[in-house]
Amino acid sequence: MRIIAGSLRGKILVAPDGQATRPTAQRLRQTLFDMLMHAPWGGRALIEGASVLDAFAGTGALGLEALSRGAENATFIETDRLALAALRANVASCKLGDRARILAADTLRPPPGTGQTIVFLDPPYERGLLPLAVGALRKAGWIVPSTLLVSESGRLETGVHEDLILAQKVQGGTKMIVWREP
Repeated sequence: MRIIAGSLRGKILVAPDGQATRPTAQRLRQTLFDMLMHAPWGGRALIEGASVLDAFAGTGALGLEALSRGAENATFIETDRLALAALRANVASCKLGDRARILAADTLRPPPGTGQTIVFLDPPYERGLLPLAVGALRKAGWIVPSTLLVSESGRLETGVHEDLILAQKVQGGTKMIVWREP
C-alpha cells in the first residue's frame, strides 16, 4: 500500500496483520481523490490548506494521502491497538508528526474537536455505525456546516440522506459517498 500522489507519492504504508483493519484500497483512494480534485464542488483549494479528520483511521491512508496533497493538518481517531501502532509508524515514516495528531479514542465517543474541512469515515462494514459516528462527531464539534464528509461502507449500507449526496461510487463490495454538512 502506497501514497498515490503529492509530496509523499510512492511512500509505502504499513498495515497490521489480520482482518481487524481494512485499509482503503489504492484504486478506491485514487478514485476518491480524483473526485475531490475535479468535481465542481471540489478542487485543489478544497484539499490544500484543509483541516482533515480521518475517523476509524486504521493505517491513516486517507488522512496521509490528504496531507501528501497539501492538507494543512490531519487528526486521526482510532481505537485498535495494532492499527494505532501501524498508524504511528506511518506518520513517523512520512515525517508528518508536526501536521498529524493521533487520538487513541472511539469515534462513537470522540473527544471535543474543532470544525474540519473534510471528514473521512471508514467504519467497520455492515454494523450501521455511519449515522452514529456522524452524530457523535457533530455533537463533539468536529462536523460543522459546510464540512465535506466522505464515507466508505459496504455497497448495500445506507445512512446518508439522498438529497445531501454530491457523489457516490461503488467498486466491488465497497461504496464511497461524498456529501456536505448542511
